[in-house]
Amino acid sequence: MAFIHTVLEQPAYGWKDEHGNLSKPSAGQIFREFLSRINVFSNKKNWLSFLSWSMVLVLAPFLLLFIFKYFTLTGLIIAFVYSMIVMGTHGTIWYHRYCTHGAYKFSNNFWRFFTQNLTLKIIPEEIYAISHHVHHALSDQPGDPYNARGGFLYCFLADANHQPINRNMSERDYNRCVTLMKHTGVTPNSYIQYQKWGTVANPFLTIMSVILNWGFWFAAFYLLGGMGLACAIFGAAGVWAVGVRTFNYEGHGKGQDKRREGIDYNRKDMSINQVWPGIVAGEWHNNHHLFPKSARSGFKAYQVDMAWVYIKFMSIIGAVSHYHDSKQQFLKEYVQAASVPEPLFCPTTGKQIFVTE
Repeated sequence: MAFIHTVLEQPAYGWKDEHGNLSKPSAGQIFREFLSRINVFSNKKNWLSFLSWSMVLVLAPFLLLFIFKYFTLTGLIIAFVYSMIVMGTHGTIWYHRYCTHGAYKFSNNFWRFFTQNLTLKIIPEEIYAISHHVHHALSDQPGDPYNARGGFLYCFLADANHQPINRNMSERDYNRCVTLMKHTGVTPNSYIQYQKWGTVANPFLTIMSVILNWGFWFAAFYLLGGMGLACAIFGAAGVWAVGVRTFNYEGHGKGQDKRREGIDYNRKDMSINQVWPGIVAGEWHNNHHLFPKSARSGFKAYQVDMAWVYIKFMSIIGAVSHYHDSKQQFLKEYVQAASVPEPLFCPTTGKQIFVTE
């Protein structure tokens, strides 16, 4: 089978049923798969999924401390802005447009590191980037790791159940995975290390990067506003970490065709443009599926795209050396083309009729 069909670890319930359609597991099957995939005691190759959800649990006490001990209206506003706008936009800038699609290039490794660590590190790059390539190749089809047709839980727990890479790849296929990740700065395991740990990412280096990132930002927020501010922002990061797992279910119409004429131009899958994710994170999802390698997905005047603003600004100051911008292509192929009337032909002669004022 093609690499894109086998690069991810297939869940116990499979991608397809006996008829070749999407396998739709029950809630019980999904939860059992989830528990088996985060169990590091039964299989140490589960370490990355375990780490991903452990970070959510570690952030929960900060949220509780903020709510019950340090709560202020100002802190709530800061928490809202940080989780919804700052982390949402950063997710689009870093994980989506850079790590997966390479929509822009940094001038040097410093600016890559700077952008990578602009916020708390929550999602391991490997879990996001490789599976997202599969999502675009098989969007809304069996094998799509967060196929909205599978239901809410199918998408919500996808990072553990469907997104980890295949643990039994040949050395050739593993090297293809490494190639997909090499521009992100993640130091890859050797093939022998991969056979031991089941991942591209090295567990020691990954965990250390999280500790250093969190340590830096906790110290910074504590110095700026004390324990109250630190708890507000760390708690907000936990809320974002949970909320972002619901996005693809919503962004693909909850498994239904909710595309609208004149708004959602991509007809190859069920992705839709949504105002809220667009404004707070620059995630105009249908536009993105239309031009996945574009550094901008807010193509129309009302489609605010703060992720693009950041990338463009970094280009102006020389931190970004190159980017793709598909706005003009979008306007030409979908907006301007739609405004040109279809030609009229004489039913008798077959010649085109030209209407003059």
